[in-house]
Amino acid sequence: MKNKNVGFLIIGIALVMGSLVLLFNLGMRNIVTQSCGHGDTCPMYGTIAIQTYMGLGLTAFVIIIGLFLILSKPEEKIVIRMLKNKEKKKKINLEGVDSDERRIIELLQKENGGMFQRTLMEQLELGKVKVTRLLDRLESKELIERKRRGMNNIVILRG
Repeated sequence: MKNKNVGFLIIGIALVMGSLVLLFNLGMRNIVTQSCGHGDTCPMYGTIAIQTYMGLGLTAFVIIIGLFLILSKPEEKIVIRMLKNKEKKKKINLEGVDSDERRIIELLQKENGGMFQRTLMEQLELGKVKVTRLLDRLESKELIERKRRGMNNIVILRG
């Protein structure tokens, strides 16, 4: 469910809560009016007011949460550009590229030009430090580009 829809749902629930609090307040005032002989000075009126304010305060807090969800930006989807057919792939100059770097380029080509760094590391069966150094070298040769996505990077083949 999208944030906006959840926000509207929460605000709807909050409005129902607010209505129930006000109805409860009205009912309690009627009961106190009939049962208390002190009139407006009856201490039970103070208790009803405190309970009503607490209920309406909670309702307002829930409405604020709903508004936050409605006004917040939707989650950013991760998009890796995909090449539709193999003819669009450009030839990459692999001069001065060692065998591990070549394996990275080949894997990226098989994955239509992009993949997560963690997945790359797992498929190459190399350590994190080794893969990072290889990617640093490929990036300095302008063969790849890394984009940060949360706790991971997306490695994209340039070309």
